[in-house]
Amino acid sequence: MQALMQITFRQFLPGDAEAFRTLNEQWIAKYFEIEEKDRLTLNDPVKYILSPGGHIYFATLDDEIVGCCALIATGPDSFEVAKMAVDESIRNQGIGKAMLAHVIEEARALGARKLTLETNSKLMNAIHVYESLGFRHIDPSLMEPSPYKRANVFMEQQL
Repeated sequence: MQALMQITFRQFLPGDAEAFRTLNEQWIAKYFEIEEKDRLTLNDPVKYILSPGGHIYFATLDDEIVGCCALIATGPDSFEVAKMAVDESIRNQGIGKAMLAHVIEEARALGARKLTLETNSKLMNAIHVYESLGFRHIDPSLMEPSPYKRANVFMEQQL
């Protein structure tokens, strides 16, 4: 847990796209296959996340990027929590939970009233973290159809 004390959070800066892509490809390729929507988003996060009003946050440990999470704008006061990843070498130390808590607070500060997310039932640790920070399971029919074949768990949180 000592590593958690040195974790800091910051927003996306020029030059961060490679770290964002690498962190996400690491976990997606391990559990699933990288889909076309992943390739588009990860190869150009400025175009697909930031320019349409979204945000990307990074967790850093001694100035090294070790985690990331995006807020993708889905409406005037709502975001999708997406592309959350922690470097495999330091998982299970609370970094993902701390990052998600930070991102939820950032969304609140941005005036968001609702957060949604899509995940997969295979990712039980991630689902547990989402639940512990206030996300609730919702009926998939209440969400826009997912562009991801792997998405089979849908959650939201009212802020």
